[in-house]
Amino acid sequence: MAGVYLRGMLVSFALVSSIGMQNIFMFNQAMSQRLRRAFLIAFFVWVADTALTAVAFLGLGSIIASNAVLKVTIMLIGGAVVVWMGWGILRSAHSAQFGNDSQVLTLREAFGEAWIVAFANPQALVDTSVTLGALRSTLTAAQAIPFLLGIITSTAIWFVAITTLIGLLKNRLPRRLLMWVNIISGFIVMGYGVVLIFHAGQAIVGALF
Repeated sequence: MAGVYLRGMLVSFALVSSIGMQNIFMFNQAMSQRLRRAFLIAFFVWVADTALTAVAFLGLGSIIASNAVLKVTIMLIGGAVVVWMGWGILRSAHSAQFGNDSQVLTLREAFGEAWIVAFANPQALVDTSVTLGALRSTLTAAQAIPFLLGIITSTAIWFVAITTLIGLLKNRLPRRLLMWVNIISGFIVMGYGVVLIFHAGQAIVGALF
C-alpha cells in the first residue's frame, strides 16, 4: 500500500505544481499576509482543494460534463466572479507597493475565495475528474483510499512549502515587486475569467445555431 500512497503523491505533485488559479492565489496571499495568517489561508485552500479532489476522484465532475445547461451556467457565473477577483487584485497593486494593507483580504473573504479558485472553473473539474477517474479505474477498492490520501498529503506539502518559502523571502524583496506580482496575478486571474465567459458564450452560440 505504501507504493500506492507514493504514486498518489507523485500524481498530485504533477497536477498541483502547474500554474493555475490556486497557486496564483496562494502566492499572492503569502506575499501580502503575515506568515501565520498566510498559513491559515493555505489551510483554507487545502480544504477546498481536498473537496475538489474527492469530488473529481468519485467522478462527480461527469455530472457537469453531461449537463450542458449546468456547465454553461457555472462557467458564466464562475467567469464573472473570477474577473471580479482579478480586478480586486489589480486594485490592491498600488497599495501593496506602499505597505498599505487596506486591500488585504479578511479571513472570511479569503475562505470564500479559496473555494472560488478551486471550483469556479468547471472545465478544470471535468479534466481533473477524467484524469483521476482513469487512475481510479486501475486501482482496487483497497488501494483507492491510500491513493487518495497520497494526493491529499502532497497538496498539503505543496501549499505549506509555497507559503513558507514566500513568507520567509518577501521581507527581503522590494515592495515594488509585490506591486508587480499583484498586477501580473490580477491580469492572469481576469484572463481565466474572460476565457470561461468566452467558452460559455461559444457553447450558447453553438446550441442556438
